[in-house]
Amino acid sequence: MKSERLNHAGYLWVFSAVSASAGAKGHYRRRRDDHGDWHAAAQKNLFNRMLGQLYRCLQYHKLFDEHTAFPVELAAAE
Repeated sequence: MKSERLNHAGYLWVFSAVSASAGAKGHYRRRRDDHGDWHAAAQKNLFNRMLGQLYRCLQYHKLFDEHTAFPVELAAAE
């Protein structure tokens, strides 16, 4: 069963991340341009990636670092 609250929170999180984070915006644009994803699919992919990053930060008690989350060399390779 899909959680509507999680879905809405993810939409807002991705929207603000794409607006404020160069790494998140670059990931979103690559999904749209290189992979041919529709807007919703690119958002969902970014949300899943950000959830994974949040999980790892909580699991290892680390602070979020955009350069680690969205490395430049990975961006060039994708």
